[in-house]
Amino acid sequence: MRTKTFAAAALLAAASLTLTACGSGDASDQPVSVVSEEAGSDKAATVLDKPFEKPDLVLTDTQGKKYDLRKETEGKPTLIYFGYTHCPDVCPLTMNNIAVAKKQLSKAQQEQLRVVFVTTDPQRDTSAELGKWLKGIDTRFVGLTGDFATIQAGARTLGISIEPTRKDKNGKTISEHGTQVIAFSPKTDGGYVLYGEDADVDDYTKDLPEIIKGENP
Repeated sequence: MRTKTFAAAALLAAASLTLTACGSGDASDQPVSVVSEEAGSDKAATVLDKPFEKPDLVLTDTQGKKYDLRKETEGKPTLIYFGYTHCPDVCPLTMNNIAVAKKQLSKAQQEQLRVVFVTTDPQRDTSAELGKWLKGIDTRFVGLTGDFATIQAGARTLGISIEPTRKDKNGKTISEHGTQVIAFSPKTDGGYVLYGEDADVDDYTKDLPEIIKGENP
C-alpha cells in the first residue's frame, strides 16, 4: 500500500504533463516509448484530497451500444484508463496487471468492480477491435470508443493529456497519452485515487479490496 497524498490542483498540473508516446507501424519493429513522470514519484497510489468529478462521457461500447459512463458506473467502484489497443507496452501491461489482481478478489467483489478502458485512438479502435483486444485480457472489462474530441475533453477533466494519433518521419504511428489509472469511489463517485504506470500487480491486489469499499488504500 504505497500511498501519498497531493493537493488536487497541483496534481492536475503535474498529471497533465505525464505523457507516453507509443509507436506501431510498418516502418520499424521497435516501439517508441518515452515517458515523462512527476519528479520524485515512487508511490503507486496517490490519494487525492479533492477527488475528480467523474467525466460526463457518453460513448460506444464493444457491442456498438451507447454507454453513459456516469449512469452505468454510478455507485460502483470503478477504474478508468485511457489508452489504445495498438500500444506495444504500457497499455496492455496496465490492463493485464489489473486483470490479474482482479482475479484475486472474491466473486462478489469482482461483480462489483468496473474497469473501463477508453481508447485514445478511436479511428482504429472500433467497437469490434476493442472487444477482440479486451477478450484476451478480461471479458468483463468495458471498452469505449467514440469521437476523439469528446474523449480528449473527458480525459482532460481528470488531468490526463492525450493527443491525436500521428505518424513520425519514419512512418511509425505515434500516440501520446497519459498513463494514469483513476479509481472512483462507490460511495461518492469521485475519482479519489490515482495510479501511475509504475503500479504493479501487487499494488492493485493490495488496494482493490479497499477501493471496492470506497476506503483509502
